[in-house]
Amino acid sequence: MAVVVEQTIPFAREQLDTENTTRWNTLYPLIRPSIKALKTKSGQTVLVDQTLADDKFVRVVVIGKAGNFSSKLLSDKHITAVVTDCESGSECSSKDLVKAINEAGHQQQAGIVILRSGQQRSLTRVEDELVEVGLADDLDVDHLIHLLGATTDATRSSIETTYEVLKNFLNTSTTVTARFQTGKEGGRPAISNPEGQSSGYEEARHAIQEALEQAMRPHAKQKDGITHSVHYSDINGLSRLENYILGLEIATYLHQNLEAQPEPTNPLADETTEGSNLTKVDSRYMKFTDHAVRSRIENGCDAVIKEEATITRYDEIVGDGDCGYTLRDGAKQVLKFIANRNLSELPQTLSELVHDLEVNMGGTSGALYCIFLTSLSSALASTESVATALSVAMEQLLNYTRARLGDRTMLDCLIPFVETLKSTGDVKTALAEAERGVESTKNLEAKLGRSTYLDESATRGVPDPGAYGLLVLLKGMSVTE
Repeated sequence: MAVVVEQTIPFAREQLDTENTTRWNTLYPLIRPSIKALKTKSGQTVLVDQTLADDKFVRVVVIGKAGNFSSKLLSDKHITAVVTDCESGSECSSKDLVKAINEAGHQQQAGIVILRSGQQRSLTRVEDELVEVGLADDLDVDHLIHLLGATTDATRSSIETTYEVLKNFLNTSTTVTARFQTGKEGGRPAISNPEGQSSGYEEARHAIQEALEQAMRPHAKQKDGITHSVHYSDINGLSRLENYILGLEIATYLHQNLEAQPEPTNPLADETTEGSNLTKVDSRYMKFTDHAVRSRIENGCDAVIKEEATITRYDEIVGDGDCGYTLRDGAKQVLKFIANRNLSELPQTLSELVHDLEVNMGGTSGALYCIFLTSLSSALASTESVATALSVAMEQLLNYTRARLGDRTMLDCLIPFVETLKSTGDVKTALAEAERGVESTKNLEAKLGRSTYLDESATRGVPDPGAYGLLVLLKGMSVTE
């Protein structure tokens, strides 16, 4: 099943020059230095990844459209070759591509799969070791890139098994397309539904619910169990944060509308559990008590609100001066949101909270907290401890920011806290390491954000506001009544 949400680019194609194949044939090797540009007998440029020359798995070759490279195509490391200049009507022979790859020194041990965009959906066994898949567009190609990359090593090592996986996907998948609009409907952001009708929406889940319902319709009478997962990418448009938000909405919809596997019954982890409540639980699927969760969240948010003036003062020196206000307003919104919620269902509550914060908490901090909480809500439902869930969420966050430890950001607080909590299980030790991390930012050179424009002497002695604000939150949450 595929749900396609296409972006609207606010620039003319002529300005972006997206269909200039020479441009992409030059840019792609710069993005991936391991790429080598070769020519086929008929004159097409083939961009071959030389790091896969000795790879034992089935080769994946993509014939796409210039200017429509998806983030998946640009980032995945199992794509052997890419062709962007096979224009309609020109010859782009599969056998020519295989020959070019062979001449580049690649050992064909397991066979080749060619994904060709701009075709009617089809699956052709060209030769025993050569399979070609025709797909409508580059987003369909992207789905198969993800599918082939996620298969087991045993599947990727066999052209026969890979062929069966592809056949099953093409026979059972459905695609529905909705498009975000630049204009508004009724004063709200607008989306064009699969029937082409435009309507306004309030939240991301409203924007894609109709498309999801239509995509699920052909599978309504399916008797066998349905296994689902979500992946997403952008093609010259949606940001990673927007993709992440849409991915959450799709995952939430599927979870609510597909029959879930029964969870095992296990003892509850509550305030009476020996040791820290943050780290010790008795079951893989954690359970929480409303009072314990509410106490920690309220104490953390209250601490941030009280410390707003200090955070603001720091940010007026080294930033835009809005960090304190952003964190304060976010904390107030959290308190308002949880007032009438059942916090014993923490993963679901966090998921719903993100919807609220997306609208009501701005700035870079708001985006980072939303990404982190989105991942945390999922991890809390599938890991054995809060410490592990925090670690999973942090790793996900690192996929969406270039910031790392030592860059003078909130990560100088988050990383030492999470890593120490996971390794020691002791909250006090983790807080001490987080505090040392925040203290270190007083002498660090800023590598990201507005502080990078300031002379180092201007930031010396002042902690990073985001890191300091997070420390205040964590300290507050460590206090229980």
